[in-house]
Amino acid sequence: MKRLKLFPKIFLYTLGILLFIVVMTHGLIYLLAPRMQFELGGSKNAAENIIVSINQAKYVAEAVLKALPVSLSCSLLISVICSLLFSKAIADPIKRISAATERMMKLDRSVRCHIRTKDEIGTLARNVSELYSNLLSTIEHLERERDAVRDMERAKVDFLRAASHELKTPVTALNATLENMILGVGKYQDYTVYLPECREMVEQLSGMIHEILETSKLNLTAEPPESVDVSELLAKLCEPCRLIAAAHQITFSLDLPQQFPAVLPVSPFRKVMSNVLANAVAYTEAGKSVSVYMDGPCLIIENECVPIPAGEIRRLFEPFYRPDFSRSRESGGNGLGLYIVDTLLTSMNIPYSFAPMKSPPGMRFTIQL
Repeated sequence: MKRLKLFPKIFLYTLGILLFIVVMTHGLIYLLAPRMQFELGGSKNAAENIIVSINQAKYVAEAVLKALPVSLSCSLLISVICSLLFSKAIADPIKRISAATERMMKLDRSVRCHIRTKDEIGTLARNVSELYSNLLSTIEHLERERDAVRDMERAKVDFLRAASHELKTPVTALNATLENMILGVGKYQDYTVYLPECREMVEQLSGMIHEILETSKLNLTAEPPESVDVSELLAKLCEPCRLIAAAHQITFSLDLPQQFPAVLPVSPFRKVMSNVLANAVAYTEAGKSVSVYMDGPCLIIENECVPIPAGEIRRLFEPFYRPDFSRSRESGGNGLGLYIVDTLLTSMNIPYSFAPMKSPPGMRFTIQL
């Protein structure tokens, strides 16, 4: 019995119970019916009533025996039909739930337990469907998290590889200069000239290491967003850039509304704007202009320069990449500015774009607040 499936097991249990009831009922009828007495009433008057007591055992027993095969056959047929219907009504929903769960084990995303009954089996089917939906959502979430972690790890590896390559050049130059000074080779005997150069190299290395360490901390802490007036914040950030632009004969224009409230992490956004504004001023020649203004919810920073080819723009956001190789590290930066901008804006879920302008020729950085 333990190895039988659900439908035959329910059928046999139900049929056995019904047959037991039928046999017991017919046995009781056969035993008790012959012992019953009947009253035969004639007139309604008490005086005329004649009570006849007849021992009917023999006749009743014969009648029951004659009716017993027919009664048992009908009862057996009815028991079988009722057992089949009852077993089917109980087993079919459970079989459907079992078939659905087998498909769920294979992570079939289209499967559901469609049981419309309002009893415990229907509740079980709905619970299984909801549990499977939650499981699929959890799996999707974990897959996204896995992909994000994988991309983050890959980005860290690429960043460390680029950082080590970027540090290798000044370290090699510093080591060669110091070795030539120690050996007293040629012009390197003049310590008063080359010691300041070594100091500049060390300061350059220190600055690069500081930027690399700051960049590596970008995703470690998440600052909660808060309400801030973007116009007031930008006015403060643009003031140093305005002074630098004036010193290099660059026109710096700022056109912002009186107030522009927004909810965002202040420190990361300040870091983003500082890098974007610094790049705009650094890559603008004397006599050209830098413009900062709002167009609806978009913050736009434009600077007149030689437009960067569209195929090279995406590479600007890679660490240590510089589009203008004629520029030195002193004038062209260390190649981490736009990488930091991309990392911070992505972590804040703020869309942005960086595209060339035709008239006047230059570059436009757009941030959608």
